[in-house]
Amino acid sequence: MLKWMLPAAALGAIAMVAATAAPFVERAVPIPAPAEDVAAPKGPQTAVLAGGCFWGMEAVFQSVRGVQSVTSGYAGGTASDASYARVSTERTGHAEAVKIVYDPRKVSYGTLLRIYFSVAHDPTLLNRQGPDRGPSYRSAIFPQDARQRQVAEAYIAQLGKAKAWPRPIVTRIETGAFYPAEASHQDFYWRNPTHPYIVRWDRPKVAAFRNAFPQLAN
Repeated sequence: MLKWMLPAAALGAIAMVAATAAPFVERAVPIPAPAEDVAAPKGPQTAVLAGGCFWGMEAVFQSVRGVQSVTSGYAGGTASDASYARVSTERTGHAEAVKIVYDPRKVSYGTLLRIYFSVAHDPTLLNRQGPDRGPSYRSAIFPQDARQRQVAEAYIAQLGKAKAWPRPIVTRIETGAFYPAEASHQDFYWRNPTHPYIVRWDRPKVAAFRNAFPQLAN
């Protein structure tokens, strides 16, 4: 994702890579709903998910009815290394992630996972999404409690057994604190709707969400 601040020559090279990379493929139907879910507790709840560049992940979940806020950031490493410059070295252990605060009376944790596995990213790609490469772009779930972990693990097993994707799911269940990204990365999709990366990689994800889950779109 360094391309957003690179000179024109570098952007041209990245555009060539993007042109040869497989585009986001919208699923004809969403994957099955999870057989297990977290019971609706009182008050706002938090989910932390990683699935490639946080710009698109943020935009997808900001479009979900019942989601109160989404913050782009880094999870899986230490606070001292939680900056874009450090994470981009691929040596800090962080994943680009989003923190989702949601109303469990309107949308459940399991439903957020269903969106995550259906349209927010490709969970079969190891340490990459679209044109981005490296462990900071890995597919990972950071459960906030034991029940979230149980539901996430069960859902991955369920999807694997159902062969919901043509290749094995490589999503990891991890621990680690979440650290917000710099202000320049927050709401990037909405502030930069004509950015080449947004147009090529993230706009299709948001459209796929709205097409697959119209009843959940805000």
